[in-house]
Amino acid sequence: MKLLLFSDLHLDTPFRWAGPKVARQRRLALRQTLEQIRDLAESEHVDALVCAGDLYEHDRVSPDTGAFLREAFGALHPRPVFLAPGNHDWYGPSSLYRQVNWPSNVHVFTESRLSPVELTDGFTLWGAAHQAPANTDNFLDGFEVDRGGVNLALFHGSEQSELPYQGSGKVPHAPFKARQIREAGLDHAMLGHFHLPKDAETHTYPGNPDSLEFGETGERAAVVITVAPDGTVQRARHRVARSEVHDVTVRLDGIQHTGQVRDRVAAAVAALSGMVRVTLEGEVAPDVDVRTEGLDRVAPHLHALVARLGTVRAAYDFTALAEEATVRGQFVRDVQAATHFDDDTRRRVLITGLRAFDGRTDELEVR
Repeated sequence: MKLLLFSDLHLDTPFRWAGPKVARQRRLALRQTLEQIRDLAESEHVDALVCAGDLYEHDRVSPDTGAFLREAFGALHPRPVFLAPGNHDWYGPSSLYRQVNWPSNVHVFTESRLSPVELTDGFTLWGAAHQAPANTDNFLDGFEVDRGGVNLALFHGSEQSELPYQGSGKVPHAPFKARQIREAGLDHAMLGHFHLPKDAETHTYPGNPDSLEFGETGERAAVVITVAPDGTVQRARHRVARSEVHDVTVRLDGIQHTGQVRDRVAAAVAALSGMVRVTLEGEVAPDVDVRTEGLDRVAPHLHALVARLGTVRAAYDFTALAEEATVRGQFVRDVQAATHFDDDTRRRVLITGLRAFDGRTDELEVR
């Protein structure tokens, strides 16, 4: 049995970190990624395509997306497609899953408990649906398979030992423990919700197949899972994203004027394509006004460039300033002579005061 697993595509997600134009490009890229997944299902001759939830965003999804999904999955006919709704695309009276007239090869799991579908003789797929955006219970509590052969699960849930590695903002939905998979009589679970990919002995998280935000780690992919008659699995990850997303740190140490900021950013992203987030770091001359506005125009070959300030500090020469016969020089001498400051506090006070003397109102880090 050969299955193609994906999850957490999040069609119609708003991409709040991007401007309107870039957000539209990213949403289009997600549709193209699904088309890549569909094509991969055909080229790999899989027996079924399976999605472990968060296929789309319930609160933002449009009828146009429903028509797109119907066409994309219908193109695989008669190859079956199994969909297990998650917390973002939960199954309910107003859900897209209820509104679309799905082709006959598409099966949507609609119950809040694991229910079976026979894939072929001796292979059973158990799937379940979230029926609300939150507070879904553990699908494995009290569950036990009632038949022999190979039994696989498909659902959207949080394996509890992995939750700390998914980022501080990840909320547990349908939480379970890995040991419950075998205790329930299941051979393997195909899962959604965690965006960080994970290939474990008893379960697989494919991760989101195309980047939804900057800083994501792990291989963005759909997973071909080959299931042997004894229930063991072999997995092969395939890149399906139609776009590239990069995170780049640009050091500004030694910068003497604003034009050099643009030059360094342009050089750092020259060989990249797709979308890039640039984080500016380093020490610059006090007179340099480092701002992110306009940096998106230094790389017209990119789909988008998003710039942000990291730790950028003004590099004051305190020794030289202390020798000035000025109010500013006296301020530096007084702070340096103060005995109640530790070194870090002394530096912060000096920089804050010197920026005030210079009339600086930019966003440079005071460190």
